Amino acid sequence: MTEKKRVLITGASGFVGYHLIEAAVIAGLEVFAAVRPSSDKTHLKGLNIQYTHLDYTSVPALKQELEEKQYHYIIHAAGITKAKTKAEYDLVNAGYTQNLALAASTAHFPLEKFIFLSSLAAVGPLDDLSQEIKDNTAPRPVTNYGASKLLAEQYLAEFKQLPLITIRPTAVYGPREKDLFILFKSINGGLEPHIGRFKQQLSFVYVKDLVDVVIAALSSKTVQKKYNISDGHAYDRYALADFTRKALHKRTIKFHLPVSVVSLMATVMDFLYKNRKDTPALNKEKMSELTAINWACNIDAAKTDLQYDPQFNLEKGITQTVKWYKLNNWL
Repeated sequence: MTEKKRVLITGASGFVGYHLIEAAVIAGLEVFAAVRPSSDKTHLKGLNIQYTHLDYTSVPALKQELEEKQYHYIIHAAGITKAKTKAEYDLVNAGYTQNLALAASTAHFPLEKFIFLSSLAAVGPLDDLSQEIKDNTAPRPVTNYGASKLLAEQYLAEFKQLPLITIRPTAVYGPREKDLFILFKSINGGLEPHIGRFKQQLSFVYVKDLVDVVIAALSSKTVQKKYNISDGHAYDRYALADFTRKALHKRTIKFHLPVSVVSLMATVMDFLYKNRKDTPALNKEKMSELTAINWACNIDAAKTDLQYDPQFNLEKGITQTVKWYKLNNWL
Protein backbone atom coordinates (compact mmCIF):
# COMPACT_ATOMS: atom_id res chain seq x y z
CA MET A 1 0.00 0.00 0.00
CA THR A 2 1.37 3.41 -0.99
CA GLU A 3 2.11 5.71 1.92
CA LYS A 4 -0.11 8.80 2.00
CA LYS A 5 1.53 12.14 1.28
CA ARG A 6 1.41 14.52 4.25
CA VAL A 7 0.12 18.05 3.88
CA LEU A 8 0.25 20.90 6.38
CA ILE A 9 -2.65 23.34 5.91
CA THR A 10 -2.39 26.61 7.81
CA GLY A 11 -5.39 28.84 8.47
CA ALA A 12 -7.36 25.63 8.80
CA SER A 13 -10.19 27.03 10.90
CA GLY A 14 -11.05 29.73 8.34
CA PHE A 15 -13.55 29.72 5.49
CA VAL A 16 -11.11 28.72 2.71
CA GLY A 17 -9.14 26.56 5.16
CA TYR A 18 -12.16 24.35 5.84
CA HIS A 19 -12.69 23.72 2.13
CA LEU A 20 -8.97 23.08 1.58
CA ILE A 21 -9.01 20.44 4.32
CA GLU A 22 -12.12 18.80 2.89
CA ALA A 23 -10.57 18.69 -0.62
CA ALA A 24 -7.23 17.37 0.69
CA VAL A 25 -8.96 14.55 2.59
CA ILE A 26 -10.94 13.62 -0.54
CA ALA A 27 -7.66 13.66 -2.50
CA GLY A 28 -6.31 10.99 -0.16
CA LEU A 29 -3.76 13.13 1.64
CA GLU A 30 -2.78 12.80 5.30
CA VAL A 31 -3.92 16.18 6.58
CA PHE A 32 -2.43 18.17 9.44
CA ALA A 33 -4.53 21.24 10.20
CA ALA A 34 -2.68 24.15 11.81
CA VAL A 35 -5.05 26.02 14.12
CA ARG A 36 -4.71 28.44 17.00
CA PRO A 37 -5.43 26.88 20.42
CA SER A 38 -8.38 29.29 20.74
CA SER A 39 -9.87 28.45 17.31
CA ASP A 40 -13.36 26.99 17.02
CA LYS A 41 -12.92 23.54 15.49
CA THR A 42 -16.49 22.27 15.75
CA HIS A 43 -17.08 22.53 11.98
CA LEU A 44 -14.01 20.32 11.40
CA LYS A 45 -15.33 17.44 13.51
CA GLY A 46 -15.91 14.29 11.53
CA LEU A 47 -13.03 14.98 9.13
CA ASN A 48 -10.15 12.51 9.21
CA ILE A 49 -7.43 15.01 10.16
CA GLN A 50 -4.84 15.71 12.82
CA TYR A 51 -4.22 19.07 14.48
CA THR A 52 -1.04 20.99 15.09
CA HIS A 53 -0.19 24.41 16.52
CA LEU A 54 2.46 26.62 14.94
CA ASP A 55 4.50 29.37 16.55
CA TYR A 56 4.93 31.74 13.60
CA THR A 57 7.13 34.04 15.69
CA SER A 58 9.88 31.40 16.01
CA VAL A 59 11.77 30.03 12.99
CA PRO A 60 13.48 27.30 15.12
CA ALA A 61 10.08 26.13 16.45
CA LEU A 62 8.65 26.05 12.93
CA LYS A 63 11.70 24.18 11.68
CA GLN A 64 11.34 21.61 14.45
CA GLU A 65 7.66 21.12 13.58
CA LEU A 66 8.45 20.55 9.88
CA GLU A 67 11.26 18.10 10.62
CA GLU A 68 9.22 16.15 13.17
CA LYS A 69 6.19 15.73 10.90
CA GLN A 70 8.11 15.34 7.62
CA TYR A 71 5.52 17.07 5.45
CA HIS A 72 5.50 16.60 1.67
CA TYR A 73 3.36 19.67 1.05
CA ILE A 74 2.61 22.99 2.76
CA ILE A 75 -0.47 25.03 1.90
CA HIS A 76 -0.10 28.37 3.65
CA ALA A 77 -3.60 29.86 3.83
CA ALA A 78 -3.28 31.55 7.25
CA GLY A 79 -3.59 35.32 7.40
CA ILE A 80 -5.84 38.18 8.38
CA THR A 81 -8.25 40.11 6.15
CA LYS A 82 -9.10 42.73 8.76
CA ALA A 83 -6.69 44.64 11.00
CA LYS A 84 -6.43 48.05 12.66
CA THR A 85 -2.99 48.97 11.34
CA LYS A 86 -0.65 48.37 8.42
CA ALA A 87 1.93 47.04 10.88
CA GLU A 88 -0.47 44.31 12.03
CA TYR A 89 -1.25 43.28 8.44
CA ASP A 90 2.46 43.20 7.57
CA LEU A 91 3.41 41.17 10.64
CA VAL A 92 0.79 38.45 10.24
CA ASN A 93 0.45 38.25 6.45
CA ALA A 94 4.06 38.91 5.45
CA GLY A 95 6.32 38.43 8.49
CA TYR A 96 4.84 35.09 9.54
CA THR A 97 4.89 33.87 5.93
CA GLN A 98 8.58 34.79 5.71
CA ASN A 99 9.29 32.85 8.92
CA LEU A 100 7.50 29.74 7.64
CA ALA A 101 9.35 29.94 4.31
CA LEU A 102 12.69 30.37 6.09
CA ALA A 103 11.96 27.31 8.22
CA ALA A 104 10.82 25.33 5.16
CA SER A 105 13.92 26.22 3.17
CA THR A 106 16.37 25.26 5.94
CA ALA A 107 14.66 22.25 7.54
CA HIS A 108 15.42 18.66 6.46
CA PHE A 109 12.14 17.18 5.26
CA PRO A 110 10.79 15.94 1.90
CA LEU A 111 9.03 19.15 0.82
CA GLU A 112 7.65 18.85 -2.71
CA LYS A 113 5.52 21.99 -2.86
CA PHE A 114 4.90 25.18 -0.90
CA ILE A 115 1.62 26.80 -1.94
CA PHE A 116 1.09 30.38 -0.79
CA LEU A 117 -2.48 31.63 -0.85
CA SER A 118 -2.07 35.30 -1.69
CA SER A 119 -4.82 37.53 -3.10
CA LEU A 120 -5.66 39.46 -6.25
CA ALA A 121 -5.57 42.43 -3.85
CA ALA A 122 -1.76 42.07 -3.92
CA VAL A 123 -1.84 43.22 -7.53
CA GLY A 124 -4.70 45.64 -7.08
CA PRO A 125 -7.45 46.71 -9.50
CA LEU A 126 -7.12 48.37 -12.90
CA ASP A 127 -8.57 51.77 -13.76
CA ASP A 128 -9.23 50.80 -17.38
CA LEU A 129 -12.30 48.64 -18.12
CA SER A 130 -10.83 47.38 -21.41
CA GLN A 131 -7.93 45.54 -19.72
CA GLU A 132 -7.50 42.38 -17.61
CA ILE A 133 -5.25 41.87 -14.58
CA LYS A 134 -2.55 39.44 -15.76
CA ASP A 135 -0.21 37.28 -13.70
CA ASN A 136 2.63 39.70 -14.54
CA THR A 137 0.65 42.95 -14.19
CA ALA A 138 2.70 45.50 -12.22
CA PRO A 139 1.33 45.43 -8.63
CA ARG A 140 -0.51 48.49 -7.36
CA PRO A 141 -2.44 47.43 -4.25
CA VAL A 142 -5.04 49.90 -2.97
CA THR A 143 -5.34 48.55 0.59
CA ASN A 144 -3.01 47.72 3.47
CA TYR A 145 -4.28 44.14 3.21
CA GLY A 146 -3.24 43.93 -0.45
CA ALA A 147 0.10 45.59 0.30
CA SER A 148 0.79 43.02 3.04
CA LYS A 149 0.09 40.15 0.65
CA LEU A 150 2.41 41.75 -1.91
CA LEU A 151 5.09 42.12 0.76
CA ALA A 152 4.70 38.40 1.56
CA GLU A 153 5.18 37.61 -2.14
CA GLN A 154 8.32 39.76 -2.20
CA TYR A 155 9.71 37.97 0.86
CA LEU A 156 8.99 34.58 -0.72
CA ALA A 157 10.76 35.58 -3.94
CA GLU A 158 14.02 35.60 -1.95
CA PHE A 159 13.77 31.83 -1.39
CA LYS A 160 14.87 30.69 -4.84
CA GLN A 161 15.08 26.99 -3.92
CA LEU A 162 11.59 26.83 -2.40
CA PRO A 163 9.21 24.74 -4.59
CA LEU A 164 6.78 27.65 -4.48
CA ILE A 165 3.53 28.35 -6.29
CA THR A 166 1.59 31.50 -5.43
CA ILE A 167 -2.18 31.50 -5.93
CA ARG A 168 -3.97 34.86 -6.07
CA PRO A 169 -7.73 34.37 -5.81
CA THR A 170 -10.15 37.18 -6.52
CA ALA A 171 -13.27 37.55 -4.29
CA VAL A 172 -13.98 34.06 -2.93
CA TYR A 173 -17.52 33.03 -2.03
CA GLY A 174 -19.35 29.83 -1.12
CA PRO A 175 -20.65 27.87 1.89
CA ARG A 176 -19.44 29.31 5.24
CA GLU A 177 -18.29 32.67 3.77
CA LYS A 178 -19.25 35.59 6.04
CA ASP A 179 -18.39 38.89 4.30
CA LEU A 180 -20.36 38.65 1.04
CA PHE A 181 -22.98 36.88 3.15
CA ILE A 182 -23.92 40.35 4.46
CA LEU A 183 -25.28 41.15 0.98
CA PHE A 184 -27.12 37.80 0.82
CA LYS A 185 -28.78 38.61 4.14
CA SER A 186 -29.72 42.12 3.00
CA ILE A 187 -31.29 40.83 -0.21
CA ASN A 188 -33.11 38.12 1.74
CA GLY A 189 -34.57 40.97 3.80
CA GLY A 190 -35.71 42.80 0.66
CA LEU A 191 -33.02 45.49 0.49
CA GLU A 192 -30.46 45.74 -2.33
CA PRO A 193 -27.88 48.49 -1.71
CA HIS A 194 -25.29 49.63 -4.25
CA ILE A 195 -22.43 52.12 -3.90
CA GLY A 196 -22.59 54.87 -6.52
CA ARG A 197 -23.59 54.40 -10.15
CA PHE A 198 -20.19 54.14 -11.88
CA LYS A 199 -19.33 51.27 -14.23
CA GLN A 200 -17.55 48.32 -12.66
CA GLN A 201 -16.11 45.01 -13.80
CA LEU A 202 -15.88 42.44 -11.02
CA SER A 203 -14.58 38.90 -10.74
CA PHE A 204 -15.39 36.05 -8.37
CA VAL A 205 -14.35 32.47 -7.69
CA TYR A 206 -16.44 29.76 -6.04
CA VAL A 207 -14.51 28.26 -3.15
CA LYS A 208 -14.60 24.70 -4.53
CA ASP A 209 -12.95 25.82 -7.78
CA LEU A 210 -10.27 27.62 -5.78
CA VAL A 211 -9.43 24.61 -3.58
CA ASP A 212 -9.43 22.29 -6.60
CA VAL A 213 -6.72 24.35 -8.31
CA VAL A 214 -4.69 24.51 -5.07
CA ILE A 215 -4.81 20.71 -4.69
CA ALA A 216 -3.90 20.30 -8.38
CA ALA A 217 -0.94 22.67 -7.92
CA LEU A 218 0.56 20.31 -5.32
CA SER A 219 1.52 17.79 -8.00
CA SER A 220 2.41 20.36 -10.67
CA LYS A 221 5.98 20.45 -11.96
CA THR A 222 5.72 24.25 -12.07
CA VAL A 223 7.54 26.25 -9.38
CA GLN A 224 8.26 29.90 -8.63
CA LYS A 225 5.20 31.16 -10.53
CA LYS A 226 2.16 33.26 -9.59
CA TYR A 227 -1.37 32.65 -10.83
CA ASN A 228 -4.43 34.90 -10.65
CA ILE A 229 -7.57 32.85 -10.06
CA SER A 230 -11.21 33.67 -10.88
CA ASP A 231 -14.01 31.73 -12.62
CA GLY A 232 -12.77 33.19 -15.91
CA HIS A 233 -15.62 35.68 -16.34
CA ALA A 234 -16.03 39.42 -15.74
CA TYR A 235 -19.32 40.61 -14.25
CA ASP A 236 -21.01 43.99 -14.04
CA ARG A 237 -21.71 45.61 -10.67
CA TYR A 238 -25.26 44.18 -10.48
CA ALA A 239 -24.56 40.51 -11.29
CA LEU A 240 -23.93 39.32 -7.72
CA ALA A 241 -27.17 40.87 -6.45
CA ASP A 242 -29.14 39.72 -9.52
CA PHE A 243 -28.13 36.06 -9.13
CA THR A 244 -28.63 36.17 -5.35
CA ARG A 245 -32.12 37.64 -5.74
CA LYS A 246 -32.95 34.97 -8.32
CA ALA A 247 -31.66 32.13 -6.11
CA LEU A 248 -33.62 33.45 -3.13
CA HIS A 249 -36.77 34.12 -5.20
CA LYS A 250 -36.95 37.59 -3.68
CA ARG A 251 -38.06 41.01 -4.86
CA THR A 252 -35.99 43.85 -3.50
CA ILE A 253 -35.93 47.60 -3.10
CA LYS A 254 -32.86 48.54 -5.14
CA PHE A 255 -31.12 51.78 -4.19
CA HIS A 256 -27.83 53.56 -4.83
CA LEU A 257 -25.96 55.29 -2.03
CA PRO A 258 -23.58 58.09 -3.05
CA VAL A 259 -19.92 57.13 -2.65
CA SER A 260 -19.41 60.15 -0.36
CA VAL A 261 -22.17 58.94 2.00
CA VAL A 262 -20.79 55.37 2.22
CA SER A 263 -17.28 56.75 2.68
CA LEU A 264 -18.52 58.84 5.60
CA MET A 265 -20.26 55.77 7.05
CA ALA A 266 -16.98 53.83 6.77
CA THR A 267 -15.13 56.63 8.60
CA VAL A 268 -17.73 56.61 11.37
CA MET A 269 -17.51 52.80 11.68
CA ASP A 270 -13.72 52.98 11.94
CA PHE A 271 -14.08 55.56 14.73
CA LEU A 272 -16.68 53.50 16.62
CA TYR A 273 -14.51 50.38 16.43
CA LYS A 274 -11.28 52.21 17.28
CA ASN A 275 -10.92 50.68 20.75
CA ARG A 276 -12.46 47.31 19.93
CA LYS A 277 -10.56 44.17 19.00
CA ASP A 278 -12.69 43.45 15.93
CA THR A 279 -12.97 45.48 12.72
CA PRO A 280 -16.24 46.49 11.02
CA ALA A 281 -17.23 44.88 7.70
CA LEU A 282 -17.47 48.36 6.21
CA ASN A 283 -14.35 50.46 6.78
CA LYS A 284 -12.15 52.93 4.89
CA GLU A 285 -9.80 50.11 3.92
CA LYS A 286 -12.64 48.10 2.35
CA MET A 287 -14.00 51.16 0.50
CA SER A 288 -10.90 51.25 -1.72
CA GLU A 289 -11.69 47.74 -2.97
CA LEU A 290 -15.47 48.19 -3.22
CA THR A 291 -15.17 51.32 -5.36
CA ALA A 292 -12.39 50.08 -7.68
CA ILE A 293 -13.66 49.85 -11.25
CA ASN A 294 -11.93 46.75 -12.66
CA TRP A 295 -11.13 43.46 -10.90
CA ALA A 296 -11.31 41.26 -14.03
CA CYS A 297 -8.35 38.89 -14.30
CA ASN A 298 -6.85 36.58 -16.89
CA ILE A 299 -6.56 32.88 -15.90
CA ASP A 300 -5.00 31.44 -19.08
CA ALA A 301 -1.70 30.50 -17.41
CA ALA A 302 -3.48 28.61 -14.61
CA LYS A 303 -5.52 26.73 -17.22
CA THR A 304 -2.35 25.76 -19.11
CA ASP A 305 0.07 25.05 -16.26
CA LEU A 306 -2.28 23.76 -13.56
CA GLN A 307 -5.08 22.35 -15.75
CA TYR A 308 -7.42 24.74 -13.97
CA ASP A 309 -10.96 24.20 -15.22
CA PRO A 310 -13.48 26.22 -13.18
CA GLN A 311 -16.82 24.42 -12.88
CA PHE A 312 -18.86 27.24 -11.35
CA ASN A 313 -19.79 30.50 -13.00
CA LEU A 314 -21.30 33.10 -10.66
CA GLU A 315 -24.92 32.04 -11.18
CA LYS A 316 -24.22 28.36 -10.54
CA GLY A 317 -22.01 29.12 -7.54
CA ILE A 318 -24.51 31.53 -5.98
CA THR A 319 -27.28 28.92 -6.38
CA GLN A 320 -25.18 26.34 -4.50
CA THR A 321 -24.20 28.87 -1.84
CA VAL A 322 -27.79 29.97 -1.18
CA LYS A 323 -28.81 26.31 -0.87
CA TRP A 324 -26.16 25.78 1.80
CA TYR A 325 -27.07 28.97 3.70
CA LYS A 326 -30.73 27.90 3.78
CA LEU A 327 -29.98 24.28 4.71
CA ASN A 328 -27.77 25.45 7.60
CA ASN A 329 -30.21 28.14 8.77
CA TRP A 330 -27.98 31.09 7.93
CA LEU A 331 -30.84 32.49 5.87
